[in-house]
Amino acid sequence: MIIEDLYKKFLEKKSVQTDTRKLKAGDIFFALKGPNFNGNLFAQQALDAGAAYVVVDEAIGVVNEKCMLVDDCLSTLQALAKYHRQQFQIPFIAITGSNGKTTSKELIAAVLSSHFKTYTTEGNLNNHIGVPLTILRVGQDAAMAVIEMGANHQKEIAGYCAYTLPTHGVITNTGKAHLEGFGGIEGVRKGKGELYDFIRAEQGTIFIYDDYDYLKPMSNGIENKVWYGQSRGLVQGTVAGREPFLEVAIKKGLDTTLIKTKLVGDYNLPNVLCAATIGKYFGVPDEKIVNAIESYIPSNSRSQLLEYKGNHIILDAYNANPSSMKVAIENFAAMHTTEKILMLGAMKELGEESIAEHQALIHLIDRYSWKAVVLVGGDFEKIKHSYIYLPNADEAREWLIAQDFHGAHILIKGSRGIAMERVIS
Repeated sequence: MIIEDLYKKFLEKKSVQTDTRKLKAGDIFFALKGPNFNGNLFAQQALDAGAAYVVVDEAIGVVNEKCMLVDDCLSTLQALAKYHRQQFQIPFIAITGSNGKTTSKELIAAVLSSHFKTYTTEGNLNNHIGVPLTILRVGQDAAMAVIEMGANHQKEIAGYCAYTLPTHGVITNTGKAHLEGFGGIEGVRKGKGELYDFIRAEQGTIFIYDDYDYLKPMSNGIENKVWYGQSRGLVQGTVAGREPFLEVAIKKGLDTTLIKTKLVGDYNLPNVLCAATIGKYFGVPDEKIVNAIESYIPSNSRSQLLEYKGNHIILDAYNANPSSMKVAIENFAAMHTTEKILMLGAMKELGEESIAEHQALIHLIDRYSWKAVVLVGGDFEKIKHSYIYLPNADEAREWLIAQDFHGAHILIKGSRGIAMERVIS
């Protein structure tokens, strides 16, 4: 199968699907394989459901004019995405980082879409399947594209860049995330820095946060840098308030003195400044930038402020690592309120550093006064502490209901594998 021929079929349908449960009539179905599934087994089911074509890499009972046999379905999907990407001469902004990349992506997309036709990653479809699918959803009317890239090992970001071909890049930060796959913090920086490597080689442009010193040596050799930060850059701002939501005092760059967000936590300051800077750089009017940021409401268990049974919940349960846990706990501790309760799920993918990082988290918790602390699952069971331990989020929910708190402030956070959002489900 020649990619040009497949692309002609794609242009007829313009809709690709990898899951028969979500397939619509007229879609092109790619029969992807994984450790626990083989999409080739569902090729006939896809045709029966109305798929225009199926792309398979194993001829399992389906041989007709609608079935396209290729060497490897995943690499073909990625090659198709690259071919589609090459049809555009618009900014493709790639964003990665250990923390805050999805929030930054959502803010950037909100700002740009207020003035341009903008396509962006839906939810967290930021992996080897989600990135090419996102690219293939970019329509011919696009003026901007914002692509989120997640990674848990080296060479992954480089692989995404090979078919995303970003013209602009953002690394939100590099922290203690996916240490098992990256091999330590230096490995994290090398892996995330693969985005800078691509931008450097292609003479592209990066947006860089001045207050993270470690980003500066990582960016050496990149000529086109657009800075933002608390005291340097195209847009400059500081934290003006944090209760209940972050307020940003703008010092330079926008025709306003204050942005009132609906984001919880002053750790979101770089995300706000990044979105404002990118909007300013591309000529979005100041009023639209401010309105877009102030109108953005987080979802999907990311720094959400919720009411639950008479209590105030900060739900930040989409994921967690030592860096994000630290800033979330410190921000919560700084809030001027009583009746603070921590409900923390264990952190995953830390490898041999896991026990030490969980113990360090206990030392951080010990520095503050809490009404209660509940630790859930994983390596919290293997370390010494004086707090309540429960094996899973369901038992944590039962504990919370039994306490019958009223008027309390509760931070709920943990790694995806612990599913701490079930505590209030």
